[in-house]
Amino acid sequence: MGRRADRAPVNLGLLTFNTLFRGDSRARIRALAAILEDSPYDVVCLQEVVSPLNLAALRRATPSYPYIAHGPSVPLVRGGLVTLSRRPIVRRHFHPYRFTGRPRLEGLLRKGVLLTRVRSGDEHITVANTHLTANMDNDWDLANPYTRIEANELAQLAEFLAHPRLTDPLIVAGDFNVPRGSPLLRDFRAATGLADVLNGDPAPTFRPTPELSLEPIDQILATPPLTATTTVVFKDEIRLPGGRACHLSDHYGLAAAFTA
Repeated sequence: MGRRADRAPVNLGLLTFNTLFRGDSRARIRALAAILEDSPYDVVCLQEVVSPLNLAALRRATPSYPYIAHGPSVPLVRGGLVTLSRRPIVRRHFHPYRFTGRPRLEGLLRKGVLLTRVRSGDEHITVANTHLTANMDNDWDLANPYTRIEANELAQLAEFLAHPRLTDPLIVAGDFNVPRGSPLLRDFRAATGLADVLNGDPAPTFRPTPELSLEPIDQILATPPLTATTTVVFKDEIRLPGGRACHLSDHYGLAAAFTA
């Protein structure tokens, strides 16, 4: 994943957001689309866009994003992963993780990584949008069965990103379901050479409730010298048609303005 010294500067606005597939998902997708249409983001990495009908609604409502990437969308959107772009997408590829560990409903999604090569002027940036298995125990001890599944998926992701043809500046974003300070994530960064553009920021990305408060589990990583200023977004409630107030998701969004 080398980078030519003579490359032009990179300027890219990126958002990653887990949209939550349960509940009023289509109404919230439409509300999200309206926000995106008035946003500065060049590339948007979404997770849990599971329904093909939600994908179609999102597509119709985001005309300012003429480029889209996703895997097969029948009967479900593969991995729930969708990447929107205002800049031309010249290559896209969905790579599923090999299923390991205990049987679980999430297996129906075929979680994995969605790789998108985006043209920015005369240069290209590769964006990897991913969603790892949820840790249903909220226990990231290495002896935990869910932690072992996540470790296996991170190893698969590291192997995939080591492909010799991936020479562009690289951004990896999504719902890792692994805390930012976890040894799992530290080892993954060491294996891939990716840096945490949030610099270990402990602000939660899963919306806290009286029953549950988690360390940040949504991440944005990048190959140096890419750096970014970042913001946690979508913290406030929105109004759905009919006037009902709700949050866009059980996650917040992470926005990053990249430069190099």
